[in-house]
Formats: sequence, C-alpha cells, structure tokens
Amino acid sequence: MEARMKAPTAILPEATKGIQSILKAVYQGGAPQRTLELVHLRVSQINGCSACAYGGVDSAKKAGETDERLHAVAVWRESPLFSEAERAALALSEAATRIADRSGDAVPQEVWDEAADHFDESQLSAIILMIATTNLFNRLNAVTRQPAGATWA
Repeated sequence: MEARMKAPTAILPEATKGIQSILKAVYQGGAPQRTLELVHLRVSQINGCSACAYGGVDSAKKAGETDERLHAVAVWRESPLFSEAERAALALSEAATRIADRSGDAVPQEVWDEAADHFDESQLSAIILMIATTNLFNRLNAVTRQPAGATWA
C-alpha cells in the first residue's frame, strides 16, 4: 500500500514539538517502560495501524521486551506471560481505545479499579497519555496510509 501523502507531522513539523513534550512526560510518569510499550502495541493492533505496530515492536524490544511476549500481546487474556499489572494496563488500553463500542461509562468501573489497584495516579496518567497519544498516531497514520516502518516526523 502506498502512502496518500507524507505524514502530517512531516508537513507541519511544529506539531511534533507538542507530541514530543507529551511523550517526554509519559516516560517520566513512573509507569514501567515495558508496560507503556505493551500499551502502545495493543492500541496500535486494535486500530490496525501497521506503522505504529511495527514501530511499537521495535520500541518494546529496545525496552527489553521478548519476542514471546510480543507475539502474545494480541491474545493477552489467554496468555500466562503477563503480570496482573500489565493485564490491568492492557484492559484499560482496550477500553479507552474502544470507547464507541459501549454505552454508559467509557471505561467500565471494574477496569478502572483494577488499573488503580496496580498504578498510582502518576503512573495512570502516563498510561492514559500513552493510550491517547498512540490513538493520535494511529489516526494520523491510518488516514494517510503510512506504511510499516514509516517515521512520523
């Protein structure tokens, strides 16, 4: 598949500054980096963003993630490879990404409570911002058909 255009952040590079500031805060929020990378990958899988899924695997490996666990992210509920905290982060990622799939609370209370049992407010903020930023990247890339391996700036 061929890209429809350059990445919007390449055309409007000032947008990159804000995104980079958010990501800097995310990685300083205290959530484990491997958890943040799993969140990024799962959100990208849900949204079908090949560029972000490709980049997410690369980032996760650099953070020390294993191939075995990366292969199991899409089926994390059935896999014994993830901790309870990681499962809570992945469930929150799915709920926050699939807001339109439910009525009532955007994120079910039980999903929130499980995440809050494992992460403090700073860590939760980092995870939520990673979810939101990944959804932003996914939409930019999917709309413009950015290929796997594409860079966003």
